[in-house]
Amino acid sequence: MKIKDIYAREILDSRGNPTIETDLVLENGIMVRASVPSGASTGENEAIELRDNDNKRYHGKGVLTAVNNVNTIIKEALIGKEINQEKIDKILIELDGTENKSKLGANSILSVSICILKALAKLQNKEVYEYLGKGALPIPMMNIINGGVHASSGLEIQEFMIVPRQGSFKERLRCGAEIFHSLKKILEQKGFSTSVGDEGGFAPNLKTNEEALDYIIAAIKDSKYIPGKNVFIALDCAATEFYDGENYTINKVKISKNVLIKYYQNLVDKYPIISIEDAFAENDIESIKKLTNLIGNIIMLVGDDYFVTNKKHLEQGIKEKYNNSILLKPNQIGTISEMLETIKLAKDNNFKTIISHRSGETEDPFIAHLAVGLDLGYIKTGSLSRSERTCKYNELLRIEERSNYEK
Repeated sequence: MKIKDIYAREILDSRGNPTIETDLVLENGIMVRASVPSGASTGENEAIELRDNDNKRYHGKGVLTAVNNVNTIIKEALIGKEINQEKIDKILIELDGTENKSKLGANSILSVSICILKALAKLQNKEVYEYLGKGALPIPMMNIINGGVHASSGLEIQEFMIVPRQGSFKERLRCGAEIFHSLKKILEQKGFSTSVGDEGGFAPNLKTNEEALDYIIAAIKDSKYIPGKNVFIALDCAATEFYDGENYTINKVKISKNVLIKYYQNLVDKYPIISIEDAFAENDIESIKKLTNLIGNIIMLVGDDYFVTNKKHLEQGIKEKYNNSILLKPNQIGTISEMLETIKLAKDNNFKTIISHRSGETEDPFIAHLAVGLDLGYIKTGSLSRSERTCKYNELLRIEERSNYEK
């Protein structure tokens, strides 16, 4: 089936900033739509998100240049082409011609690449997860306290997450929602603000990271769950943000790399933590190697900024033995085909895989389908508030329900 039309537009993401949305129409009339999220904490090796930077519209954050690239260069190259994921993605990559997709923009390229996948599924009258292969429902990593660049809580660690491990996704979601509301009640009783950050988690002005963890443990118990048995904790440190090139800042105090290693070991000993993401700055390879050697057989050490969903960077981590898990964000790499190559490499080397949202999200539940269809194990899509987060959870409920009907 050939491509008849492609049209992109500028829409708003969950932070009220512009992003790109693209419609693709096939010759038989099938129409699909894809929108692309945007990150706040980004790795230096991520594919480039093209912004207008003209200060005339949206304080320079407009994406009309990316939109125009879809509506002219990309459209002209793809109209009349048969839809095939690898072939179309290859055309997109060659049209751009840069290592980091800085010419056309990873946002413009990805919007079209996602459309191709959705169209291929629709041609077979399948949901995207069915077309990809129908794996298990993922374990959610739910961000209920926000720190770092996602909030003004004063905490260095960017995300404090709960990880419900009940048998069904429906019960995992219920568990997370109950703990979220218990945490809100506890924070209110202690006189803290219960406003939420970019990803829907609370942003109380706490003194230490341990204080945040203690409140989470209290909320788990208040909800009648057992920490370390049916609910665990995960952290996204985003350590590049609190690294000055020599030392790290934890609980408002500058500490050395080796002291931070011991700090993480103590946290894992004290709390039911099963995952730490970006424990050190993305260029501090020596420290993450040490930590992987010490506790990589105990918990998930997740590479986000280290790997940026890029096969080349993951290969380095595998070769040099740092981290044992990878965070996957389609807009870090720019095409579905390249992301699939990275996922295959990760699985072939026994890396755990986690599909992830961005802090500037859209209402497109696409990553829920990737989580199930590619059997990725885990999903990060934020807290239990804000509809751009809950729409992914709600889509997973529908997928689980449909899967149960089919059994």
